[in-house]
Amino acid sequence: MAGAAAASAEPAAQTAQRWIVPGEHAGERLDSVLAALLDGPSRSRVRTWIEAGRVRLNGRLPRPRDVVAAGDAIDVEAAAEPAHSADAPEAMQLAIVYEDAELLVLDKPAGLVVHPAAGHWSGTLLNGLLAFDPALAALPRAGIVHRLDADTTGLMVVARTLRAQADLVRQLQARTVTREYWALVFGAAPLAGRVDAALARDPRNPLRFKTSRAAGAREAVTHFRRIDHVDLEPLKVSWLACRLETGRTHQIRVHLESIGHPLVGDPVYRRGRPALRTDDARVALLAGFARQALHACALRLEHPASGRSMGWFRAPPADLRGLAKALGFKGMGRPIKVFE
Repeated sequence: MAGAAAASAEPAAQTAQRWIVPGEHAGERLDSVLAALLDGPSRSRVRTWIEAGRVRLNGRLPRPRDVVAAGDAIDVEAAAEPAHSADAPEAMQLAIVYEDAELLVLDKPAGLVVHPAAGHWSGTLLNGLLAFDPALAALPRAGIVHRLDADTTGLMVVARTLRAQADLVRQLQARTVTREYWALVFGAAPLAGRVDAALARDPRNPLRFKTSRAAGAREAVTHFRRIDHVDLEPLKVSWLACRLETGRTHQIRVHLESIGHPLVGDPVYRRGRPALRTDDARVALLAGFARQALHACALRLEHPASGRSMGWFRAPPADLRGLAKALGFKGMGRPIKVFE
């Protein structure tokens, strides 16, 4: 699932990125906090930046173990990593839904990684954005303010100016950006629900997150409504609409698994998934669906320059629509008002 840039992006200068420490990270080590705020680089890589003098805490050169307080300003110099010259333009087809001088809205396909990271130093959305608009190289993360997991599809907004980036991050923090997702999950889910469970990385598996009450766990809240469900005796499948209050990594996937309704096709979060042994062709389609059945279908925000409320809808791609149709769900090609 989708993750947001969780701290206030307040540019110190065109060559640096500034993050304001939110209250939830007060009292933690600088290297740990910065790794969490950047939501990409490892803690060890962040330490090398600090030791190389590329990070300043409230204007001074800090140590990795220095403790931060709410409201502290962390400035990170925008310098390329040795292997990170991978942040280079790469031409690719981008499904642009909307664009103007301040922002882009795009429909991300399955399989596209958003940021360069270990194992994906090229071919990412960031690389494609730099080719689409070279001016984005002047912005932190090429203007990306939130992300979707590689195999989650759907709508993302990208800033084209520093002003727009700071304002979009502010809106994400204020939880005024509406992000709606459609998901196919196992089981007959409740008609409606709210999952309020903090998330932390699973110490037994670095690829997973889990619900946690540990001190370092990050607040996460997901609302869901059931649009429809089908009974494929002996198993059931539900079509859910989900809205996020927060945007943590894998949030929807973890939250729905935690209440016993894992996503169809999810290769990581499978607890509670029923045995898929039957001669029913529809169940065979479920067993063969090769990615999490999750799509960011709707996005609404205030335009950073005009303040005008704007919204977009994109139907799921053909693979997910085809699965839904085969299972007996109708209407996945058009907007459905579930929460209003």
